[in-house]
This record gives sequence, C-alpha cells and structure tokens, in this order.
Amino acid sequence: MDDINTICHNDFGIAFQWKRSAAKDFNKIQLVFKNTGLFLTPDELVQFSKNMEFTCCEVSAQVNDIDYASNKLYLLKGPNPQISFALKAMELQAFKDLINGTLFQLGLHKILASQQVRFN
Repeated sequence: MDDINTICHNDFGIAFQWKRSAAKDFNKIQLVFKNTGLFLTPDELVQFSKNMEFTCCEVSAQVNDIDYASNKLYLLKGPNPQISFALKAMELQAFKDLINGTLFQLGLHKILASQQVRFN
C-alpha cells in the first residue's frame, strides 16, 4: 500500500492514484472493484459518474425493496462505449457511492491546493 495514494474506498472497491507512474498517467485514477480495474482520467471519471446517475435513475424507477435485495442485474455503461458492467442494485449503489466519494475527494483536494497557493 506504500505505492498508492488512496482517494476513496468502501466495501465494494477502492479508488487510488499510483505514487509512481508515467508523466502522461500522473493524474489518472485507478478504480478497482470486484475483479475489475479501470484506469481513468478525471474527465472519464466524471462521464462515468453521469452514466451511473442515468442508470441509477432508471433502476430506482423500476426497483422495489424485493428487487433491491435480489440477484437481478442492471447494465451500467462504462466510461467508453465498448464496456458495460452488469451489477445488482446493491452493487450499483455501492459503486455510485465510491465514484461520488472519489469525485468529492478530488474536488476537495483541488480546492485546498488552490487555497494553499493563495496563502503562500
């Protein structure tokens, strides 16, 4: 764990940045969940969040409490059009929390870094 800077984690997965990476990959975020890893730019992460929001809205319109605990799968469009993920409603919610928490932490870090520059 010394090789990463953890951004956010929950029971579903983890988001982090590698401490040592190529200059072109310096700002990318590694998302690891289930048996999958995604290496995304902040813009790709925002787009993925929008896809997640769209899917969650569709699911919440269809799902009742019984479906929420069931094994029914919902299709989430990935950050690029070639990839989709089949997730249960509970997994979808946990994944949404992971992505939103990651975006929040990245935004907070950006704000704090800009404030530090002002105070110096």
